[in-house]
This record gives sequence, structure tokens and C-alpha cells, in this order.
Amino acid sequence: MYKLSIIIPIYNAEKYLKECLSSLKIDKNNDIEYILIDDGSTDKSCDIYEKYRKFDNVVIIKNENKGVSFSRNMGI
Repeated sequence: MYKLSIIIPIYNAEKYLKECLSSLKIDKNNDIEYILIDDGSTDKSCDIYEKYRKFDNVVIIKNENKGVSFSRNMGI
């Protein structure tokens, strides 16, 4: 069971996503769950966040573009 879940909505965030994810210090040995929700990105955001799929505490959800509020609610 994770002590904390961080929801990260993603929509065409290619320019900032790598810096965002690397700043989180995602590691297999921590108590934080990271929920990455792609809200229908059309840029190369997918190429960036797919590298984090190898971590057990990272959940990646892809859906069509419905807005940031929908994505946050989906994460909850």
C-alpha cells in the first residue's frame, strides 16, 4: 500500500515532461505511487513517459482528450 499518490495529467507536455518526471525522483523503493494520465496528447509525450513504465509504482493511463479535470478525476 502506498502512502501517497501523485496524479500527473499530461496533454502535449513534451517540452516540460522530462524535467517534471525526473524531478520526482521516481524509484522502485519508495512509498509514492505516480499516476500518469495522458489526455490524448498528439506530441511526443508518450515517448517520454513510456520510459517510466518499468517502475512498479508508476501507473500509466491513456485516454482520448476530455480535459484536465476529467484526467484528474480519473486518477482519483
